[in-house]
Amino acid sequence: MNNKKLKTIILCAVFISLGIILPFFTGQIRTFGKMLLPMHIPVILCSLICGPFYGMLVGFILPVLRSVLFSMPVMFPNAFAMAFELSTYGFICGFLYSKMKKKNIFTLYISLICAMLAGRFIWGIAQVALLGYGAKGFTLNMFISGAFVEALPGIILQLVAIPLLFSVLSKYKD
Repeated sequence: MNNKKLKTIILCAVFISLGIILPFFTGQIRTFGKMLLPMHIPVILCSLICGPFYGMLVGFILPVLRSVLFSMPVMFPNAFAMAFELSTYGFICGFLYSKMKKKNIFTLYISLICAMLAGRFIWGIAQVALLGYGAKGFTLNMFISGAFVEALPGIILQLVAIPLLFSVLSKYKD
């Protein structure tokens, strides 16, 4: 195994560890955690630093692993839906950013916003697949509330923190 591959695997382990630890800072208050989306940040940073495949992999593993270890998020339907959401975040953000000719704050925001929209869309599809649609299942109001209204503080946090953290971490890349 070459040094670059080993470094990437170690970084993925660090991002998984951060994703497991960061939700503890929300005080294990489910509503607060839903608002700040603490597992999203390490997944997105992983995708930008390690690439889209690794971001997707970390995004899928993280909520399921955290559910197995701590029962939060609840495995069904939350951890399953989050696994698809976060893997979408990881893949889309890393893929778009890697394909941009210029690597600057503008292209980072384009990648980040596209990933956020795609991830929320996939989360909604996963919720419908897991719960069904309609009065006894997942509704459009639940989607809008969960994907945008309740998540607004986390969206703002991501739009502020990720570019700052990525710019600092990029200085130490390679």
